[in-house]
Amino acid sequence: MRIIPAIDIIEGKCVRLSKGDYNTKIIYNENPLEVAKSFEAHGIEYLHLVDLDGAKSSKIVNYKILEQIATQTKLKIDFGGGLKADSDLKIAFESGANQITGGSIAVKNRAIFEKWISEYGADKIILGADANNEKVAVSGWLEDSNEDLVPFIQDYQNKGIEYVICTDIAKDGMLEGPSFDLYAKILEQAKDLKLIASGGISTFDELPKLAELGCEGTIIGKAIYEGRISLKQLEDFIIR
Repeated sequence: MRIIPAIDIIEGKCVRLSKGDYNTKIIYNENPLEVAKSFEAHGIEYLHLVDLDGAKSSKIVNYKILEQIATQTKLKIDFGGGLKADSDLKIAFESGANQITGGSIAVKNRAIFEKWISEYGADKIILGADANNEKVAVSGWLEDSNEDLVPFIQDYQNKGIEYVICTDIAKDGMLEGPSFDLYAKILEQAKDLKLIASGGISTFDELPKLAELGCEGTIIGKAIYEGRISLKQLEDFIIR
């Protein structure tokens, strides 16, 4: 299972939110590049970079941070937040993203998201299926859609999607453990899915459990920043 630390960006700074609420913002570091380099120094190869300003403004905003990290580390970056138009995608890939994650766009403009899948390939486009009570949430989690989570994922699998990041919003940033039951349900019903678990990771012991469930990767945010899981533990897990 891939270990994928998260860096969320607001105004160029590394922050974390609770349940996606912008009013709960905590700034952990003024320098995201410094954070990314510390991940790389511990043998981590992947990074989940989220442009929270972009998510709010519906266009890519913090691409300079992406470019900085991409040019000054070897991390393979998946980038999300505010990708709504072909031009946003072009900027993201030109700035060094290996993959992009589309969330709201996959609900609100299926035609363009399906076009991206066929144009760039399933290894480049990740479906961001973030859920509140098993309903897909959109617009930086500020609104719920009427889409049921599992059928939504299955529908996009039929369109060629392989990678899905699923965050249970109720768990995100709460350090109360991930949604094991939800992930088990998704993996049972959506066969051959590369599911990346996100949200709620709070202790190191949860990682082997997610691996055992069959998650392809897991995104870890606040647990690292709050010192609940050390980079040394993650390094050992990767080596093992």
